[in-house]
Amino acid sequence: MSKEHMTLPLGDEKHDPINGHGGLRPSVGTPGASGMGVSGPPNPSSGGILPGGAAKQEKKIHPVAIIGLWIALSSSVIVYNKYVLDTKAGLNFPYPVFLTTFHMAFATVGTRLLARFTHLLDGLANVEMTSDRWYKNILPIGALFSASLVTSNMAYLTLSVSFIQMLKAFTPVAVLLISFAFGLKQLSGMLVVIVGSISFGVAIASYGEIEFAMEGFIYQVAAVAFESSRLVMIQVLLQGLKMDPLVSLYYFAPVCAAINTALLIFTEGLAPFLDISRLGPFVLVTNAGVAFALNIAAVFLIGAASSLTLTLAGVVKDIMLILASVFFLGSTITGLQIFGYAIALGGLVAFKTHKG
Repeated sequence: MSKEHMTLPLGDEKHDPINGHGGLRPSVGTPGASGMGVSGPPNPSSGGILPGGAAKQEKKIHPVAIIGLWIALSSSVIVYNKYVLDTKAGLNFPYPVFLTTFHMAFATVGTRLLARFTHLLDGLANVEMTSDRWYKNILPIGALFSASLVTSNMAYLTLSVSFIQMLKAFTPVAVLLISFAFGLKQLSGMLVVIVGSISFGVAIASYGEIEFAMEGFIYQVAAVAFESSRLVMIQVLLQGLKMDPLVSLYYFAPVCAAINTALLIFTEGLAPFLDISRLGPFVLVTNAGVAFALNIAAVFLIGAASSLTLTLAGVVKDIMLILASVFFLGSTITGLQIFGYAIALGGLVAFKTHKG
């Protein structure tokens, strides 16, 4: 999951991924939204630091601690998934569809346990979910989410974490292009500059990649396309719904788990089940647990700081991921890639803070 991440978007956001300002870059806690997901922090809409967003609640956790925890979990999810999937420097469990399915099944059970025994999912009371809304809104977005997670994790089989993070910087450009195509966003001179700078930076970073693999590149491009389409569809279909990251996960995780199970039958079959002893229950549960914890941390992150601070925290997280990929996973980055990614990051920050 993650998209993989890649936390899920909030339905009551004042910011949207189409207009850019406010610091939202939704994902789910698995590489890809959840590596299984990308990812950026949720937008600080109304509310305090504690779940539920009540402004009257006392701030019991310092914002620095919350942001630090989010960065640590977000980075850990992607590195952990890469370590599990990697056939060279990792545990050699090359079954991304199975891993994504297990994450979504874990999240399905986890959100229901939280709803039953905690107050973290009290936001469910604010969502009037009908069968018509589920079929027209939740199901198509869940299908895109599933496709994003699976293709993103397929990319981790052949591409490095550092290069994938650089390619993910192109997501805002894809969102804008889809928005322009469907008349959801008007073209402006500033947006042209932003699109150009991010595209130019990602192109340079790709050109400088030493271990370039076309198969992985195609999977990641597909993941960006699916994720961007999902973000635009969320803005169109879920506008007005008050859904924090855990409430969103409560509805989308079962859809993704079901779709991924069907994909699993026709793609990886019984192979991951026959090979599962290579991982063992500890790795499986902790791997999915870290991804699920990321979504919980995202709930506490809401309101922890300004949107600009959270945007910069997302940039710091991306840089730390690249460094972790170099030092812990043996990835190689070139000076040309650093130069290109710096340009892309500049465009990304401009996009997040753009108010036009």
